[in-house]
Amino acid sequence: MPEIIVNRLDELPESAKETARAWYREGAFDHDWFEFVYDDFERICEILGVELKTRVVRLMGGGTRQKRCIWFSGFWSQGDGACFEGRYVYAKGAPARIREHAPKDGELHRIADALQAIQRRNFFQLHAAISHRDRYYHEYTMAIAVERDSPVYQDMTADAEEAVTEALRDLARWLYRQLEREYEYLTSDAVVDEAIIANAYTFTASGRRFG
Repeated sequence: MPEIIVNRLDELPESAKETARAWYREGAFDHDWFEFVYDDFERICEILGVELKTRVVRLMGGGTRQKRCIWFSGFWSQGDGACFEGRYVYAKGAPARIREHAPKDGELHRIADALQAIQRRNFFQLHAAISHRDRYYHEYTMAIAVERDSPVYQDMTADAEEAVTEALRDLARWLYRQLEREYEYLTSDAVVDEAIIANAYTFTASGRRFG
């Protein structure tokens, strides 16, 4: 006979709760759960001097919208990561502004300081084109072409290309860590339980979804 006992999550034994949570997690991420992380990342990019590229995507209703060129894969394989496309130019006051935006984030402070230092050695004339290559998504799939706009055609310093490239790849690594933390938070038992209870889902005694 099929199970017909209906239970709320808090009425289930622990093993059945795990089954119920697994059911919820399977369908909980069919939306853009990462958009808040992307929004903050876009603001951080603006502060640091990175203008993210956008692409046109079609909507279900037939219209279109601009979508930021940010990609990631995760969070289980060695090749997972995040990357982005855009253009980097010098942003005046970025170290102070990033500390105002994220006062406790030492990694962002370090990235801003590194970009500021290499720009200073090149009279604030460096810029970079950032594009994605390959079918994977991580910091090393970003092709970064660094150039210097010198009115007297002065070459950039020997360390300029590596310094800018590493700072931008560090920014992609930072983004991936934020996405991973957000995912871990949203899939935690406490948050999943709260969502199940708020939606008044019911289950059989073994934890299978009822109704």
